[in-house]
Amino acid sequence: MADQTHVLFVEDDDVIREATQLALERDGFAVTAMPDGLSGLEAFRADRPDIALLDVMVPGLDGVSLCRRIRDESTVPVIMLSARADSIDVVLGLEAGADDYVTKPFDGAVLVARIRAVLRRFGHAGGGDRADEAASDATGGLLTFGDLEIDTEGMEVRRAGQPVALTPTEMRLLLEFSSAPGTVLSRDKLLERVWDYGWGGDTRVVDVHVQRLRTKIGQDRIETVRGFGYKLKA
Repeated sequence: MADQTHVLFVEDDDVIREATQLALERDGFAVTAMPDGLSGLEAFRADRPDIALLDVMVPGLDGVSLCRRIRDESTVPVIMLSARADSIDVVLGLEAGADDYVTKPFDGAVLVARIRAVLRRFGHAGGGDRADEAASDATGGLLTFGDLEIDTEGMEVRRAGQPVALTPTEMRLLLEFSSAPGTVLSRDKLLERVWDYGWGGDTRVVDVHVQRLRTKIGQDRIETVRGFGYKLKA
C-alpha cells in the first residue's frame, strides 16, 4: 500500500461501494471503503489517505459534514459524489472545502480520470506542475498586492502581516490570478489551468472557490468581470 495511492471511499450503497472499490483497485489504487460518515472519519484519521471520495448522502455523518471535519484537520483533496446534479448539493459540498464533485451514476473511467486530475494538481503534497510554473514566473518569489503578500517559493500567503491558510486548490487559483494581475481569466481557462480539465467542466466549481478565496484575501481583491470571468486587482 505504501507505493500505491490510497483512496478513502465513503458510500452507503453496498453495490456501488463494492463495484467502485474493485474498479479503483484494478486501476492500481489502494482503497479503504466505509459505509457511513463516522466510520469514514475514523478511517481518515487512522490511515491519512491521499484522497477522499465522499458520497453526499451517507448515514451517521453526512458527506458534507464529513468534508468539513476533514478540512478542519487536513488539506487532503476531496471529491464529493452526488446522486443529483442539484445546485444545493454541489455548492454545499464545495463550500465545505471539496475540490471537485462527480454526479452519480458515473462511469468508472471518468471517475478515475477525475481522481488522477486532482492528484496531478496536488502532487500528493499540495503542489503541482501548474503551481510550480506560476511560482517560477514570479520575480523574486514575493508578490505584493496592497496588504496581500504571496510568497510563491515558500507557498505562503499573508494579509496585513497575518498568515492566510489556503487549501492547495485555493493556492493554485491565487497563483493563476497573481501571475497575470489585471488580466481577465475566464472560468473555462481557470478550469483548464487549475482543475486540469481537458474537457468542459462545471463552472460552479470556479465560482465557489473564488468566493472562498475572497473571504480569505479580501472581498474586493478579486473582481468579477460580468460575462467574461475574474481578475486580480493589481
